Amino acid sequence: MSLLESDENTPLLRGDTEGLANADRSRWRSIRVMYFTMFLSSVGFTIVITSIWPFLMKIDDNADASFLGWVVAAYSLGQMVASPLFGLWSNHRPRREPLVCSIFINVSANIYYAYVDLPASHNKIHMLLARTFVGFGAGNVAVVRSYVAGATSLKERTSAMANMSACQALGFILGPALQAALSFIGETGFCVKLIRLQVNMYTAPALLAACVGVINILLVILVLREHFVDDKGRDIHSINYSPEDQVPVAPAVDGDIDQIAVLTSNILFFVVLFIFAVFETISTPLSMDMFAWKRKDAILYNGIILAAIGFESIIVFLVVKVVSVRIGDRPLLLGGLIVIFAGFFFLLPWGNQYPQIQWTDIDNNTIPALRLAPTPASNASVEPTGCPSDQTWCLFTPVIHLAQYIISDILIGVGYPTCNVMSYTLYSKIVGPKPQGVYMGWLTASGSGARTLGPVFVSYVYTILGPRWAFSIICAIVLAAVILLSAMYKRLIAFSVRHGRIED
Repeated sequence: MSLLESDENTPLLRGDTEGLANADRSRWRSIRVMYFTMFLSSVGFTIVITSIWPFLMKIDDNADASFLGWVVAAYSLGQMVASPLFGLWSNHRPRREPLVCSIFINVSANIYYAYVDLPASHNKIHMLLARTFVGFGAGNVAVVRSYVAGATSLKERTSAMANMSACQALGFILGPALQAALSFIGETGFCVKLIRLQVNMYTAPALLAACVGVINILLVILVLREHFVDDKGRDIHSINYSPEDQVPVAPAVDGDIDQIAVLTSNILFFVVLFIFAVFETISTPLSMDMFAWKRKDAILYNGIILAAIGFESIIVFLVVKVVSVRIGDRPLLLGGLIVIFAGFFFLLPWGNQYPQIQWTDIDNNTIPALRLAPTPASNASVEPTGCPSDQTWCLFTPVIHLAQYIISDILIGVGYPTCNVMSYTLYSKIVGPKPQGVYMGWLTASGSGARTLGPVFVSYVYTILGPRWAFSIICAIVLAAVILLSAMYKRLIAFSVRHGRIED
């Protein structure tokens, strides 16, 4: 039985009539469309993440590592702005409308990204704008999450959210894997002269994402229907619209939402997304600096590593679905944060061996154990490798070994998906049966803010101070999140549990 098929076996308060059975099948078909939309949102981010830095260096000689942070952050900045807007839109209109609009923006932005090398100047600005619009289109994640939260009972929700996270992880797998697979096209590729399009290993992934986005639009139009159930799984229908375009109407519920718990959940989600944004942003520059990988090698190897983390995440999601039933959401969230802390702590540089330094004319006789890359011939077009000497920390910071990097990847690959699914599952339960479009919009905006600040933070701190400072600060942030969760532990409970309608 597949992961998604298992959803239909979740017990619901169903009627015996054929109409109710058809409505239930329609509900799960619509939820699966949301799974696919979440998958594409994830692919849209990761399919170019390992190639942004070499592509940026190729199209604009003036780009530096600090600007890379802004390009990576642009996606999340666009998503942060769009999420509350699409969430508000979905609260008052059929959710098909914001979904189709957002996916169309995403498709157009990916096509724009494929042309960023065409203008004669300001290419890095065009890349920045393209990634911003791709992120704006990805603001539909708020609509996706609110739809799944509103279309599932309290008992179904953890399983449905885990499935959605598994689809998101699958996007993380296929994104870098597709980028790695398309790297065989090479930096030159081929040109479609009729439309002045250069297809190479940098633009092909974005074009593929645009094509799949068109399929997503068709699925939303043809398959998606509006459904809303209460915490016990009873179907709630709207009388304002026809069955094909009805807007979900939440039941009148007594009791208020614990805003302190909502704020705490947003902060924890921010931390979880912030630390993973730091990790995925720094992976390519870190590996090129520490392991002396060339651009093409860094894209290929990091694509493979991120794909492996994605497979690991799917296993984690499957385990989380089972374990959460036994021990609850909060212990898993706490445990995931502790594992993430261990991952970044393990990534700290230790020992007295130093990274290979890119070729330079400086005299290094006073620096022990320092390895210089061989000086290239003056007429050779050899790509420089190693840690750039203009990053002064390279001269005195110990090297991070490949084994350290891989072990850290494994730990973060366990902790991040656990925290991710538990944080917004718990959040949806805290909000309860009231309309969740705006609340999910703010949660997505919180995560997008983290993805905006994380790349900018790590680009500047890593470039100026090095990995020791960058990862030490991350460890401190995670530790603060553990303390916050422990302090607010008793308040992070489901709406129905808080008001005594369902036992914890």
